[in-house]
Amino acid sequence: MIDHARDLVSVHEATERLLTAAAKLDNASVTEPSRLPGWSRGHVLAHLARNADALVNVLEGRPMYVSATARDADIERDSPRPLDVQLADVRESAGRFQEMGAVPADWSRTVELRNGVTDAAARVPFRRWVEVELHHVDLGIGYELEDLPAEFVEREIDFLAERFTGHPDVPPTRLTDGTRAWSTGREADSSEITVRGAAPDLLGWLAGRRDGSGLSAEGGPLPSLPPL
Repeated sequence: MIDHARDLVSVHEATERLLTAAAKLDNASVTEPSRLPGWSRGHVLAHLARNADALVNVLEGRPMYVSATARDADIERDSPRPLDVQLADVRESAGRFQEMGAVPADWSRTVELRNGVTDAAARVPFRRWVEVELHHVDLGIGYELEDLPAEFVEREIDFLAERFTGHPDVPPTRLTDGTRAWSTGREADSSEITVRGAAPDLLGWLAGRRDGSGLSAEGGPLPSLPPL
């Protein structure tokens, strides 16, 4: 059962962590590369702000973005801004998202995100939590996958394993951190590959943040995952 109200609290806490950490930067470091290819830290911060507004659109029944081109153009437009402007935008857009989340609504309804993807409205706060936590890591300012809340790590592995389930390009795969296990990939038409490692390493690999070098694979090579 998805608890959207609890997830909204987690989103707020994650946003405060990110803002507190990013406030230690300066204007020059905002222009430096992030861990995402082709994006500066300013791109990451701009994306976080525009994503919050986009998810408000989703909850209000509007298209998430006008178009993919407009989304990219907005991020490029906003990426060079000074640090104080970036942080104010992240904070204010996060506030708009929280306000929208507090409006009484049918959280069981289906909403549409990008590229025709649909989901329950109740999962939108968790999707925002994912954006804030992973992009905090992407900033490359000392917050690592190992610093993520344990509940978040487990739920995001659940989410990503489900996302790759049935994917024709991913072989039948069992994931385990030694305590928990997940299954993903296409149906077991052949022997399963077992991928073992610490939960942050599993998450990093699934989310495209790590190359899987911290993992071990049995029954075959470590699968190559398609982009998210």
